[in-house]
Amino acid sequence: MAAKEKKQFGAPTIQNRRARFDYEVKETFEAGILLTGSEVKSLRLGSASIAEAYAIDRGGELFLVNANISPYTAANRFNHAPTRERKLLLRTREIDKILGLIKRQRMTLIPLALEFNPKGRVKCTLGLALGKKKHDKRETEKNRDWQREKGRLLRRED
Repeated sequence: MAAKEKKQFGAPTIQNRRARFDYEVKETFEAGILLTGSEVKSLRLGSASIAEAYAIDRGGELFLVNANISPYTAANRFNHAPTRERKLLLRTREIDKILGLIKRQRMTLIPLALEFNPKGRVKCTLGLALGKKKHDKRETEKNRDWQREKGRLLRRED
């Protein structure tokens, strides 16, 4: 049984690497996500992209829009639509908090990662974020380059 849990937990994590460059993430939340069987199998293979995805409010519920989970080839006619809207599962209190911040502070809700938890369930890490301006992105890039160069210099001295 432990080997089975280890295999499920070892499934690939789908990350939105561009999100932290384009946005300044203020707060993160972990949400469940309502998926079909073929979507889960496709995620286990790592064939998904959340680079252009975002979350929206529909009647007090949150939905993940534009997340592309490729069709599972072995599912045949029982397959899913790749970019359909998927319901995010959060507590009502958390949804109210998120919606309040979105409306008051003009924040955006973006997915940062899709991953399997130890029980084998897919979890979506969401980030409440503010969009960065062009000069902020340049600053981020400059800091990243300096950290990389600093690491090289320290390794060279050893």
